[in-house]
Amino acid sequence: MANPIFVGTSDRRVELLPKLANRHGLIAGATGTGKTVTLQILAEQFSDMGVPVFMADVKGDLGGISQAGGPHPKLDERAQVIGLDPYIKRASPVVFWDVFGEQGHRLRATISEMGPLLLSRLLQLSEAQEGALNIAFKLADDEGLLLIDLKDLRSVLQFMAEHTKELQAEYGLVTSASIGAIQRSLLVLEQQGGDEFFGEPALELVDLMRTAPDGRGIISILASDKLMQSPRLYATFLLWLLSELFEELPEVGDPEKPRLVFFFDEAHLLFNDAPSALVEKVEQVVRLIRSKGVGVYFVTQNPLDIPDSVLGQLGNRVQHALRAFTPRDQKAVRSAADTFRPNPAFKTDEVITTLGVGEALVSTLEAKGTPIEVQKTLIRPPASRLGPASVEERKAVMLASPVAAIYDRTIDRESAYEILTRKGEEAAKAAAAQAEAEARAKAESKATPRPATRRGDSLVESMVKSAGRSMASSMGRQVANQVGKQIAGKVGGQILRGILGGLFKGR
Repeated sequence: MANPIFVGTSDRRVELLPKLANRHGLIAGATGTGKTVTLQILAEQFSDMGVPVFMADVKGDLGGISQAGGPHPKLDERAQVIGLDPYIKRASPVVFWDVFGEQGHRLRATISEMGPLLLSRLLQLSEAQEGALNIAFKLADDEGLLLIDLKDLRSVLQFMAEHTKELQAEYGLVTSASIGAIQRSLLVLEQQGGDEFFGEPALELVDLMRTAPDGRGIISILASDKLMQSPRLYATFLLWLLSELFEELPEVGDPEKPRLVFFFDEAHLLFNDAPSALVEKVEQVVRLIRSKGVGVYFVTQNPLDIPDSVLGQLGNRVQHALRAFTPRDQKAVRSAADTFRPNPAFKTDEVITTLGVGEALVSTLEAKGTPIEVQKTLIRPPASRLGPASVEERKAVMLASPVAAIYDRTIDRESAYEILTRKGEEAAKAAAAQAEAEARAKAESKATPRPATRRGDSLVESMVKSAGRSMASSMGRQVANQVGKQIAGKVGGQILRGILGGLFKGR
């Protein structure tokens, strides 16, 4: 059995039991009250017991986990006060990730893996536009068209716009206005860096669940300071990653320690302006992912940022200081106090506003699964460096990374864009050949000329009609034969989508 995680001391040691760490948690508190240190000491100790950790580095100051802590009078004094003896300073095994490939290994997903539900929220689509996007995904799935990057999705949308009449009988009416709106939203997403995220090689979850040669779990740190400039992309990406874990990992029940711990920083971005249907699905994923051995810890300034349906599932809680200057702040203090099991030694709502830096109210789960009485706790100091890693240190960690050879490259294989482009070129050649044959026949027989294509036809429609009106309906069968092996290798046959619309890859 793994040793308990030492959080800090009050009038006793305050610990988190590894067996109950997958009952999720909350780390809350105002800016500058010590949330980052709490995040760091939990990640270190999960790693020490062989549990991989994923965390987003929003402020750029978590890279120090990869370096051993140096002399620090305040932290050394705190170690003495809480009886942390010996206080050993050492680095943790780390892999750096970055959507933009600047401060870590490139982290990508494909459009198809993201799915229409999350992509609709990312693009802020209306109900009608979301319906059109769902049809685009259904068409691509049915026809075996791989949606890897943004140009693949654009090409399918363009094909839909040019063949709405042929597609209407099977998929329903799609208006050019909806498709145009989606295309414009994709352009905005691309300008915000979305084209950096969508592509291959796509992330394989096994690479987030690695252990180091010494048996410690590897801490995956996502550089998010630049990603946070597009908050909706940041939140959608982390939600996609959470849903991937839920869909792919097998049931394990209640293991002695988690298989993975996932820290979701700036958690309020996940729920801001989210439709109720999406919040319900998030609540469902959080509730059920526990049985997959994954612990999810939300990090936010204010507990009110988390919906009650999700907040009620967070069994392990660390509450740093809150300020009560406004009515909303005062409500947050009362709300936070009410979520703890009372301690007769103090009034929880009064203590929350007087906590110092490095102090927190902590309530974890006992062996029977019930929360302990809330404890005013002095948080233990980290073993690794408190603060960022230098550029040179980060590069050294990346050079020694076990995934560098996998993700530090770009793959652009044949997918929807290439297939549809080739089909268009083939249709153009067929149309040109047919026109030439008709011209020769006309010259020879002086037959009555055929009427020209009407001006309202698009270029691709003209190609399709010249090459044969059946092209739109038969295209899927032709394409499926060409890329069937690619699809089978990716999703194992029939394409299924999970609870949040991403590809259900099976187990």
